[in-house]
Amino acid sequence: MIKLLVADHHPIIRKGLELLFLTSPVIQVEGGVDDGESIFDFLKNNTVDILISEIDLPKLNGITALRRLKKEYPNVKVLIFSTHPEEVYAMSSIKAGASGYISKTANILTLREAILKINQGGIYLSNDLTHRLAFGERVNRTGSFYKKLSTREVEVLKLLSIGKKNKEIAQELDINEKTVSTYKARLMKKLNASNLVDLLNQAKLLES
Repeated sequence: MIKLLVADHHPIIRKGLELLFLTSPVIQVEGGVDDGESIFDFLKNNTVDILISEIDLPKLNGITALRRLKKEYPNVKVLIFSTHPEEVYAMSSIKAGASGYISKTANILTLREAILKINQGGIYLSNDLTHRLAFGERVNRTGSFYKKLSTREVEVLKLLSIGKKNKEIAQELDINEKTVSTYKARLMKKLNASNLVDLLNQAKLLES
């Protein structure tokens, strides 16, 4: 039996996945949590094979949780299940330690396929993105811009875009405020932004 933990701040997603696999002979949802810190509280007392997680989580975002999981629970595989564009966040998630990335627009069979593949030690990306990466194609304007950014820069940009201040970002990522400022400066240069407002507007345009 493949044991899952679902991390998502929407109760309907957590309950929906639980009901989805209720009668499955091979997949079972062991529990659900609504923020990043609670992932680790749950894992202290429970054993799971795969964490299905959104990127946007309160207290500790999905990418940061991934880094910590690699250190503290290296045997737990992670499938990012998100509303954010795959071409923007998939490769950053894989670099941070995820075993797969799937959009919330995917169908039930695709989700099941991703879980089974990851459980067997594979990496899951959509057929479309896998094909484009294999042939070295530029995904699109969004993907080409984000390809310039490191995983940490994407992480900082994500936190800035949801209104986090430098001090809050530093605390969440366990880095100092000066380092956050350095990342902001790099982001502005790479995305051709002249100020923070322009930078955030660029981020919104890239995700649209």
